[in-house]
Amino acid sequence: MKRASILTVLLLCFSGTEALAGCDLSYTRTACPGKEAISYKKCDGKQSCVKSVSVASAEACRVKAVAACENDRLDITKSKVLTATFNGKPVLNKAGGVDHCQDYSEREAEFNKCN
Repeated sequence: MKRASILTVLLLCFSGTEALAGCDLSYTRTACPGKEAISYKKCDGKQSCVKSVSVASAEACRVKAVAACENDRLDITKSKVLTATFNGKPVLNKAGGVDHCQDYSEREAEFNKCN
């Protein structure tokens, strides 16, 4: 009886929820001249790195990739390229390309602003 009750509770807890899966975001930054060390700090001093997030779908992974294009360090990071994979498969941007920063609405305002 206890085993059946535990199984029922588990089924109720997880039914109707979407499973979260791996979304790998690959960052490549271009630093403003002389600002490489601080620009690359978010990737442990490297120009490129991969960060993983859990999401429910390839579309949610695409949305995370576009959001990660935000650049509030205008005089430090010249630009970013963000690519993404969901469960190991490439996630394309709206135009069918791989760079999700092409879809970022603030791209013109936040990229290529080095002093």
